[in-house]
This record gives sequence, C-alpha cells and structure tokens, in this order.
Amino acid sequence: MDRHLGDLDGRGAGDGLHDGQAIPLSSEPELFVGASKRRLAVPARLFQLEELDVLYEQASSALWTFMRPRDRPSFSLAMLREFDTWQTLIAQSFGPERVPLRYLILGSRTPGVFCFGGDLELFARLIRSQDRDGLVAYGRRCVEILDRNIRTLDLPMVTIGLVQGQALGGGFEALLSFDYIVAEKGSSFGLPEITFGLFPGMGAHPLLSRKVGTALADRMILANETWSAEALHELGIVHVIAEPGEGVEAVRDFMKRSDRRHAGIVGARRAMRESSPIEMIEFYHIVEIWADTAIQLREQDLRMMERLAAAQVRLAKAC
Repeated sequence: MDRHLGDLDGRGAGDGLHDGQAIPLSSEPELFVGASKRRLAVPARLFQLEELDVLYEQASSALWTFMRPRDRPSFSLAMLREFDTWQTLIAQSFGPERVPLRYLILGSRTPGVFCFGGDLELFARLIRSQDRDGLVAYGRRCVEILDRNIRTLDLPMVTIGLVQGQALGGGFEALLSFDYIVAEKGSSFGLPEITFGLFPGMGAHPLLSRKVGTALADRMILANETWSAEALHELGIVHVIAEPGEGVEAVRDFMKRSDRRHAGIVGARRAMRESSPIEMIEFYHIVEIWADTAIQLREQDLRMMERLAAAQVRLAKAC
C-alpha cells in the first residue's frame, strides 16, 4: 500500500468527491439523485487546496488529508490559512443529514516527516523586530485550529493522526489533539524548543499534562529527548504501531475494527473532554507566556533557531 494513498482508487492526489468519481453512481434513479446531492454538497475548493491533499473515501466515510508544504514541512502562515479553510469547509459540508463523515485522517506527503512544527524563520524575524503582537497572533491561530480539532469540529467523527516519520515541536503538539495516533516504527517525536531557550506554546502543556501527568509532561517538554513510536505507545500517546510503509493500511484496519463501536468511541471521547476540559482561555494564556518568553531570546538563540530551520530544509530535501 502506497504510504501516500496514491493507489487508494487509482486517481491522482487531490481528486475527490467533487469530481464525480468518489461516490460511485448507480442505475437506480433514487440512488443516483442521492449520490449527486451529496457530491454537490461539498465545495470543490476542499479538494483544490494548495498545501493539503484531500480525498473522500465513501466506503469508510473517511476524509483523508495529507500535508503537502511548498517549502519546509512546518506550519507556515500559508498552511495555517489552509487549515482554517479545511476545517470550515468540513464543518459546513459533512455530518448528520449531509455527507457522512466517520473518520478524519491527517498525514504528510513529505517522506520521513510528519511536521517540524512552528515556522522558525518567521519566529526569528518577529523576535528580532520585537513584534510580540505578531507572535501572539500566530500562536492564537495555532491553538484555535488545535481546539477545533480537539472538539472534532463538533461532528460525530473520530480523528486520526498518521505519522510516518518525524513529528517535532508543533507537529507533535498537533498530533496530541487527535483522538488516535497511528505511527510507523522508526517514527520519532520530540519537543526541541528548549534548545534555543523557548518552550512549546501551542498545546503541549495542557494536553500532555492531562494525558501523562504533570511530572512526565514537564520532563518531555524540558529534557529535549527524542521519543520513539514504541515508547509513546507504552505511555498511551500512540495508539497503534505499524510496520514501516504500512501506516495507511494500519489506519484502514483500525477503522474497520472500530466501525461497529464507532458511536461508543465518539461518545467516550466526548465524555473525556467533559471530564478534562481545556478552555480556550488556558490556551491563550500559554500563548501569551510563550510570546513573552520568545521576545527575550538572545541573538545566539535566534541563530540556533535559524540553523535548526536550515537543517530541517536539508533533511526534508534529502528524504
């Protein structure tokens, strides 16, 4: 199985519900009309995003999405705008009485990399210009996207993060907002921000502390350790381990095994959010602390940040 779902149905990346192929037509008039209405219910724009490949699979009522960054595999402002659009169109188009959506999957098209996280080059520019407001605006945008994903866009669906490589910084934070994480062996996770005098400010503290407790969360945030998929599986953060190159098939198997108990999983996840809620004000306050800390970084810290960004570019090109 191609790791990027290229042979899902024999079509190229970006094709989907809008092109008339993802929902098979029928000779029965009433089925034809129903399929056509569902097809028209989803704006074509969802399948025409520049940095996100989106494909709807009718058989499993699953929406597969793969990040396809134009530059470094990080959360640039352009990619954040696309995620805003992606979430808005999904919330408007799918759900009860509309196009069915039971599973939402996010992976990456960059070989060996899920996401390196925040835009370090942007951070360095904003810090050098002492643009605290710009840092806060970036952080708020990130946590607002994160919060909507935690709430599954208020749709009765299960969200799955698919990791086939490195998930660092904000990439790791983003994964923590998914209901389940499927990771291939050889994938690695980490929060390297402390190496240049910063900390992850877009969700790591509230999400990790609720998942593994404050002591371990503190260690994961401050120790600059790299964690394997197997290690995070032991901690309950990664839910499914797949062999290298078999992540897509592992997600398929997970959905198949979960389908009969889908309603129970959705309900249990809602109950968990009720028992350990994270209010937006908590995310916002942490973003403010993060921006205050960032604005104090020294030139040597910024140069290290830029070296790391350059290394990420080289690594992504080499993969």
